[in-house]
Amino acid sequence: MSEHAFTLWLTGYSGAGKTTMAHAIAASLRSHGRRVECLDGDELRAAIGRGLGFSREDRMENIRRIVYISGLLARNGIIPIVSVISPYRDMRAYAREQLAPFIELFVDCPLDECERRDPKGLYARARQGAIPMFTGVSDVYEPPEAPEIVLPTDRCSVEEGVQLALNRLKDLSLLT
Repeated sequence: MSEHAFTLWLTGYSGAGKTTMAHAIAASLRSHGRRVECLDGDELRAAIGRGLGFSREDRMENIRRIVYISGLLARNGIIPIVSVISPYRDMRAYAREQLAPFIELFVDCPLDECERRDPKGLYARARQGAIPMFTGVSDVYEPPEAPEIVLPTDRCSVEEGVQLALNRLKDLSLLT
């Protein structure tokens, strides 16, 4: 294989557009002949995160499991595109240490815009106290300090975001 299987890790608030961007980037990469698998946080939690809550320890265990699966894919030439909140910097640092090359993509959308979108009604439920430890409401989100890619999804279209991401991956010599 002439190009590296890197890991693309999308982080950001719920409702920021991580899953939408992940699938759009994946479609573009597939159209260029790349083997890609989207790993969505909600789907992964349902499949491999049963029994885990949202404490810091449980969230870290969830990340460990996701990192393991991502590593299996990457070393077999499949680009894992991971869309998971991963609210703490140490979680993302762990993923970076384990998965090389690792590209952190910050899906940067202000919290008030994520709440306005609220596609799953989660923010409203969290504000009512029905969802404890909810990122951005009753738990923190630590924005990345030096992500390789930043997509301001409140100011760019999906198509513009895909192009920004692909251009940056080319700049990093991960795509030709």
